[in-house]
Amino acid sequence: MKQKTAKGLLWGALNNGTTQVLNLVLGIFLARLLTPSDYGIVGVLTIFSAIAAMLQSSGLGTALINIKKPTDNDYNAVFWFNILVSLSLYTILFCCAPFIADFFHQPCLVNVSRVLFLSLPISALSISSGTYLIKNMMNREIAIIGISSIFLSGITGIILAYNDFSYWSLVGQQLVLVTSLTIGRFIFVSWRPLLKIDFTPVKRMFSFCINILGTNIILVINTHILTFIFGRILPINTVGYYSQANKWNNMARGTITDTVGQIAQTVFVSVSDEREREIRVFRKMLRFTAFLSFPAMLGFAMVSNEFILLTIGEKWRESIILLQILCIGGAFMPLSSLYHNLIISSGRSDLYMWCNIGQMVIQLILVLLFYSKGIIAIVSAYTILTILWLGVWQVLATRLAGIRLLDVLKDIVPFLVVSLLVMTITYISTANITNLVLLLGARILMAVVLYAGMMKLLRAKVMEECIDFIRKKK
Repeated sequence: MKQKTAKGLLWGALNNGTTQVLNLVLGIFLARLLTPSDYGIVGVLTIFSAIAAMLQSSGLGTALINIKKPTDNDYNAVFWFNILVSLSLYTILFCCAPFIADFFHQPCLVNVSRVLFLSLPISALSISSGTYLIKNMMNREIAIIGISSIFLSGITGIILAYNDFSYWSLVGQQLVLVTSLTIGRFIFVSWRPLLKIDFTPVKRMFSFCINILGTNIILVINTHILTFIFGRILPINTVGYYSQANKWNNMARGTITDTVGQIAQTVFVSVSDEREREIRVFRKMLRFTAFLSFPAMLGFAMVSNEFILLTIGEKWRESIILLQILCIGGAFMPLSSLYHNLIISSGRSDLYMWCNIGQMVIQLILVLLFYSKGIIAIVSAYTILTILWLGVWQVLATRLAGIRLLDVLKDIVPFLVVSLLVMTITYISTANITNLVLLLGARILMAVVLYAGMMKLLRAKVMEECIDFIRKKK
């Protein structure tokens, strides 16, 4: 299990690292060719696409992963259920397009939404196949499919943007992405759907899935509610600034979250019958996540100014402060994701759901309280809540798996303290550099060297294990 987990983490890191590098390069080209308004137009639709995606999957993918040995009939039932739901959702959204356009005061959203939402029935074709890949820890295949799809969709978006298709470039990019993912999954997965339709497995999973579904919808709302609100009350270009900042933040922290998330639930399910072993596995993954997340996200916050100005240009300056704030919260979100997987693997999807509902309610209250103070105040309050809510997840982890708070603090605080110290020293030491290229390079190099050096000095076991594993693979 240790070797299989390590291999999964390695391929997950390769996949997400390469994917984010591609997203970085392709995103820079697109941001230089498009305007904040273009991103705002597509950004306000994200919440509809995301909620619809949650509804069409209905938590069944997570339920399949939580079954120790799912059958072909289980996968088949989920496949046809996803198809049926996705077609129904697309029909509803197609009819609602004029109302969406009217809500955001953007007439062009009628046609844009109807085309963009085609991604729903396309992606529904491969939800079962994607789950099969994750369940069987086929991380190498996941990496190949993901990297290829990102590259093809990114090139499509750039070509369209270069030919003045404005926001349609982002729509085209999304459609090519989901189509490529669907085709890739069918190529690498041997399982095929059958015309025999039996929804009995879906009924059996329903009680577990309904909580997962409700929670996933809440998570989507939590993630995209600010874009939705900003789209209604602020100019569309301001929405674009926030969307751009949120995109870069999600890309950075998503590298870590997805690296661990690809194997976390599968591993937790496999050890869920052994309490002591489950605690050891969780703590080890927690240390690994903190080891990566804190320096990566706090470092990104430190270099956000140089990064934005050098890559996508002066026209995006207003997104810098938003990105810095979001990165601070993003440093803690991979830890939250690990708690999520632990609670789901314990079979308590109900607690998972209600905990997320509570976070959403408080978040909406904060939006109302800070609404008059502007976008920066709202984003700051949202970030603080994200960090503090880790305490709620910890209470659940203690109750369900016996994870002690003191042990968690021992696991993550050293990495947080070292990361803060490294970024502070780096920022102060390089403050007098005026050339942005030199400043960015100097800060990245100095931060990496300092962090690695301090980890070596402190004899951080997680870094030693990573180095040993890589050496064995050579």
